[in-house]
Amino acid sequence: MQEADQRPLTFPRGPAPGTRLTPEYVREIGRFAYFWAWPMVNVFNRYTSFKRLWRPLLIGGIAPVAPINHLAMLHDYIGWKQRYITCPGHDLVYGFGILDLGREPVVVQVPDFGKRFWVYQATDLRTDGFADLGAMYRTKPGFYLLVGPDWNGKVPDGIAGSFRASTNIATIVPRVFQEDDPADNAGLQPLLQQITAYPLSEFDGTIKTKDWAHIPSFLWIKLNDDEWKWVDPATFFDVLPEVLDACRPLPGEEGLYALVRSVLDAAGAERTLRKALKEAAGEADEALVKPLLQFRNFGIPLPDHWTTVINSAEFGTDYYTRTAVAKSNTFINRPRETRYFYQDLDKKGARLSGAERYTVTFAAAPPVEGFWSITLYNQHHFFAPNELNRFSVGTKSNGLRFAADGSLAIYVQTARPSEDKVANWLPAPPEEFSLYIRTYWPLPPIGEGSWTPPAVVPA
Repeated sequence: MQEADQRPLTFPRGPAPGTRLTPEYVREIGRFAYFWAWPMVNVFNRYTSFKRLWRPLLIGGIAPVAPINHLAMLHDYIGWKQRYITCPGHDLVYGFGILDLGREPVVVQVPDFGKRFWVYQATDLRTDGFADLGAMYRTKPGFYLLVGPDWNGKVPDGIAGSFRASTNIATIVPRVFQEDDPADNAGLQPLLQQITAYPLSEFDGTIKTKDWAHIPSFLWIKLNDDEWKWVDPATFFDVLPEVLDACRPLPGEEGLYALVRSVLDAAGAERTLRKALKEAAGEADEALVKPLLQFRNFGIPLPDHWTTVINSAEFGTDYYTRTAVAKSNTFINRPRETRYFYQDLDKKGARLSGAERYTVTFAAAPPVEGFWSITLYNQHHFFAPNELNRFSVGTKSNGLRFAADGSLAIYVQTARPSEDKVANWLPAPPEEFSLYIRTYWPLPPIGEGSWTPPAVVPA
């Protein structure tokens, strides 16, 4: 009987360097590469833009940005004119920063939030989360360290914990709950001033503070109503090699990287292939990525046309969901931190529109430990201006009127309702719009799927 071959298994080799490729093949691989790498290029282009900053700023006086390895905070809800990032929340005070952990690790400060809900989201270049910092993790006040994949230094005394990213380029997005009440905003300011991030070389064990209510604004002219174009098909494949260098393959992705690089190399050496690759980017953007702005085109289907994502910020090799989220509502939290529910349609399956009137009736408040809200976004996934300056309702809303049985009816319409319904009115624009439910620190009925949102019922 012949013995089995005892030699160790080896992976097959990838594409042979210098192989001639057809334009049709390059176009096909290019379309896939554009879709697959769109989220990484999105984050990378933000990183290269922020490299020019030398102090924290508000873009257009609205959105916080900061130099690399720092963050900037808002001091109140984000303004409705913001077009920097899709689907911002309106029950949280946000911060944002881009990190380059290859330079050095970054220290983040966590003040004592007491019973107030908070979470610091940290994501790698793929938009996958990597740090457990928040109320749901029972994180204690103190200093925490974010490090890159290759850092092997000593964590200094005084650092309460450290978290390792899979890529050197990363993001930090603090979120702190705020009631819809000027008094709560005033009481929150001392905590917000203690939220900051800075390079490890600046760490001295003392709390650093910043008055975020008085950082300068940067002129930002936006000529249309959709999101700032962080990914440009015309330059996508010029940037992609740098992105691949900055984002090492996940286990099993080595062959995929070799395939994409072989096409990039071939296109770099031949004008016809470069033209095919550029055309592929435009085609993929129009046919594959743009449709994912619509919530009904991705996610797990739920009753009454709602959808949800159960692997948010834990996408791994789920490339479809990763790109869909990056296009429609990027930088969302992990499932233990938040579960999101998306809606484009009413109970009958018709597109939500300001031409109709709707009621969303909750039998009781969604089961959460943190807070919940229902937010309305226009067709571009931004806030729609209205007479109440109201873009979401939920835990933050002190004036909501519950029925005697504990149920809560939310009235979604363009025209002002009767006065007895105004407290529960979520104003809608005349055009198409979407609804979005956030459940922060969800309890088991949400995580296990036994709780789902109520139908959006047309009048």
